[in-house]
Amino acid sequence: MREDVFDKLFVLDMANNHQGSLEHGLDIVRAVGEKVRAQGVKAALKFQYRDLDTFIHPDFTDSKEYKHIPRFLGTRLRPEDFLELAREVRARGMITMCTPFDEASVDLILEHDLDIIKIASCSSQDWPLLEKIASADKPVICSTGGLVTRELDNLVSFFRHRKVPFALMHCVSVYPTPLKDMSLDRIDFLRSRYPFLKIGFSTHEDPDNLEVVKIAVAKHAAILERHVGLETETVKLNAYSSRPEQLEKWFQAAKEAAVACDFVRDRILPEERTALDSLKRGVYARRPLKKGEPIGREDIFFAMPLQPEQMESGKYKEGLLSYSRTPRHIAFAADRDYAAGEPIRDQEMKDVSAIVFELIHDVKGLLYESRVVIGPEFKVELSHHYGIENIREVGAVIIDVVNREYCKKLIVQVPGQYHPEHYHKKKEETFQVLYGDLIVHYNGEEKILRPGDQILVERGARHDFTTRTGVVVEEISTTHVRNDSYYLDDKVAKDPAARKTKFDLW
Repeated sequence: MREDVFDKLFVLDMANNHQGSLEHGLDIVRAVGEKVRAQGVKAALKFQYRDLDTFIHPDFTDSKEYKHIPRFLGTRLRPEDFLELAREVRARGMITMCTPFDEASVDLILEHDLDIIKIASCSSQDWPLLEKIASADKPVICSTGGLVTRELDNLVSFFRHRKVPFALMHCVSVYPTPLKDMSLDRIDFLRSRYPFLKIGFSTHEDPDNLEVVKIAVAKHAAILERHVGLETETVKLNAYSSRPEQLEKWFQAAKEAAVACDFVRDRILPEERTALDSLKRGVYARRPLKKGEPIGREDIFFAMPLQPEQMESGKYKEGLLSYSRTPRHIAFAADRDYAAGEPIRDQEMKDVSAIVFELIHDVKGLLYESRVVIGPEFKVELSHHYGIENIREVGAVIIDVVNREYCKKLIVQVPGQYHPEHYHKKKEETFQVLYGDLIVHYNGEEKILRPGDQILVERGARHDFTTRTGVVVEEISTTHVRNDSYYLDDKVAKDPAARKTKFDLW
């Protein structure tokens, strides 16, 4: 159980709502477990462990000045009671989890073999405790209430150095939290600053408020946490803990928000296409046209409705600038005789220039998505090993940034694009992936590189590469010299001028 445990996880914090009673605690576990099972969610029920004999200074055990001390002492459970609760949690199909507030409690978590360790906001800078938690070899979830950015960075660095799988929780440590203090945009901030981490939301708002959890889901909170408890004739819940029936509505609200936010790139509903097509204009003959007759803008007009198999106005192109800045006419002729007012049948108008511009637009999109910014001084080169008409399948877009005694380039490939096997005699280069994935075959071995990974390609080393998702690669090398790429496939042109094209319409 490692990082994947954090995905779509609901954390249900019992805290001290067991009221120091094992039986009441078991009732909470059973009632909560019924709602978890009914809603089909992945949930962890969380305890809080404190070794009260050492956690509280002996001089303050009778103190009324510190409000938490009487509450902790008055709700004490024995270790064997917590172990029985943990067994019941597992029996109900839930994950076990615990917040330790001292080092002895970490030892008890290990003794009970609980699944996940949670760090409370108040302990997030308690370095002796964090060292103990880091040594436990358990997945960790950290609440971040009250932490400023510098403290967040310290916490993240601490666990990354120790290679502990962990997630962060946005949290406002006010109980209950009023709407005006939710600061839900902080979820966006945490996701942006730490894109390699799962970010969640630990919430303390009124349990009847279901809007906050929907917003958190919309902001891609991977983990959602709230306090849970059970009311009886003698037990009243605090203002931020959910009763089972409130918890079920909270689950439902989160699931509905997830359905509403579900997004698959380029998935367009058929109903959308139908609705849009009903409002589009089609291409119609302005005058009688003979088969094979060239069609210019003056020979057609655009009007609705767009009829079946008719060319839509958005597909008509009278001309297109080529990548070499030379105006290039796209041949468009009548595929049969047309009478005035007839719809022109749809036909392919794409030429090499259109292929190139579509590729460039996709490359720009990858740069936008990756947030890789290139400065004002650069040159763009299209690498097309089997003809520019096949560049989407084989090739790359290369952005030359600097070429002196050292050289820096950005290599961008769209999904599935392949760069054939070759080697260099003079140039040594290092690839570092900035975005996406790069599959490199290097001297017969396959290496899969992801953001941050790098590979040194030494002189004479054979290599080829491709990508599944699209990739942005930074190449740092010795000086790039012409005619220093030797391809193993004889079908790849030897002359770079035949397999490379400068593009100056970026």
